[in-house]
Amino acid sequence: MADLPRYMRLCLQSGKLAFVAILVSGGIVLQILACALFNNWWPMLTVIMYVILPMPLMFFVGSDLSIFQASDNVWVNVTKFLTGASAIGSIAIPAILLHAGVIGWGALALELSSFFVFVLAIMCYIRTGDDNSYSSI
Repeated sequence: MADLPRYMRLCLQSGKLAFVAILVSGGIVLQILACALFNNWWPMLTVIMYVILPMPLMFFVGSDLSIFQASDNVWVNVTKFLTGASAIGSIAIPAILLHAGVIGWGALALELSSFFVFVLAIMCYIRTGDDNSYSSI
């Protein structure tokens, strides 16, 4: 990618960020549709987990990418545990609501598809962050 002109690299980087923004918007739309189509706003509880999910990463790790490697640091391990617990909670809340009879199968399917679209957006964002094209501007 280094052999491309500078304007082309910037255009590709902007396109990647636009794709991530579209994915996040799609996840939000699926989240709202899961509630609005079935006239039941209980599935919106998973938004709490979506807000809690990045908090351990922001507070304990910051911009250090060592979280993706094995570590003996206690705080990195606590961060991994809390992030994993929040991610499992994002799947568990709709499953518990379905088991309790509060929501139906359609709302569960939309909730889980919203979760997987958010996960795809996070993975694309991490991959986009690997390219430091903005640092060469």
